Amino acid sequence: MTQTGANAENIANACSIRFGLAVTSEASMLSALIGDIYDAALDPTLWLRALERSCAFVGGSSAVLYWHDVASESSAALHLFNDDPHYTRLYFEKYMPMNPVFPAATFVEPGLIYTPADIVPEAELFETRFHKEWVEPQGIADVVCVNLEKGTTSSSVLNIRRDNTHGIVDAAARQRAALIVPHFQRAVAIGRLFDQRNTAQAVLTETLDNIEAAIFLLGQNGRIVHVNEQARAMLDDGALLRERRGALAAVAPEAHRMLRDLLVAAESADLAAGSHGAAIPLSDSPARRWFAHVLPLTSGDRQRAGAVHSAVAAVFVRRTSPASPPPLEALAKIYSLTAGEIRVLDGLMKVSGVQALADLLGSSQATVKTHLHNLFRKTGTARQSDLIKLTAGFERPTES
Repeated sequence: MTQTGANAENIANACSIRFGLAVTSEASMLSALIGDIYDAALDPTLWLRALERSCAFVGGSSAVLYWHDVASESSAALHLFNDDPHYTRLYFEKYMPMNPVFPAATFVEPGLIYTPADIVPEAELFETRFHKEWVEPQGIADVVCVNLEKGTTSSSVLNIRRDNTHGIVDAAARQRAALIVPHFQRAVAIGRLFDQRNTAQAVLTETLDNIEAAIFLLGQNGRIVHVNEQARAMLDDGALLRERRGALAAVAPEAHRMLRDLLVAAESADLAAGSHGAAIPLSDSPARRWFAHVLPLTSGDRQRAGAVHSAVAAVFVRRTSPASPPPLEALAKIYSLTAGEIRVLDGLMKVSGVQALADLLGSSQATVKTHLHNLFRKTGTARQSDLIKLTAGFERPTES
């Protein structure tokens, strides 16, 4: 049993909690929630239910699934539960540029649980306009945060907000969140396989080809129904996956056995054999850490979507190592910059002067001056213009 699986079993054996009007074990609650997450990936109207039940499981009063792009300074809420529409509108109209966790939060690796205080020291966090004018009035005590996906300058994020009745995020809340995060990650990727408004093959192809992972849609007996460009490249390479008589096959014998067993379970809608998705290691080599994730399309609301494409399972393949970081992230790592210093460095690419930076970031001039002084010291520069040149002229390191 994996560590995550052991944790889930320990939690389930420890106690039970109330879910809606029924009392059920935590193991049953977790199983139902995971099913809701995958069903919502294929029917967006079900995200409200999935987020509500995520709050009940992790401990929270509201939740939002959104994306944030640092480069374009844009963001959008994809799905929300129990938010205050007034403050949600204010966030996107006024306070988004003042959010002190960005852009540093964008650098957090996908799947890692963090809180705002993990990114920005509490003292600095509490003195920002964002906290005083947007967080405090809503009674938000803390937030469980996780990047589900991470691009060059953007990330898709899950936030579960806790009010004063829940208190700050503790170890138990982090542990519970860690149990459902991998399923949110797979659901976000799988959800892009299907366009709910248009099931034409051309739309499916366009959707698949815009996903970074290699995606395979499989029919009966592992027959390949459709692949995106990344998946076709993997088949052409033939190092990890191959096409055998029209069916998908893993090169490594043990990986092939696991893939075959999961596909058989998917075809028979055997919920006990991994209906919530499973990961198959395709190689033990540290240099080729690739995993295939299998999601059956034969249970819940997924069955309807799978039938449209004659598919019984979706398989997507990803590498565990991150891509080369963008310049701002790379500089942050090279010079050990704090979240506040990253914000000031990013702000210098947009405005000039201490007052303008303070207004942009919603911080005091004293805080901005402190961060500037630290940036000069760490980078060996002396002027704001030097910092701008350093960022603008930085070349991303090549991937090994």
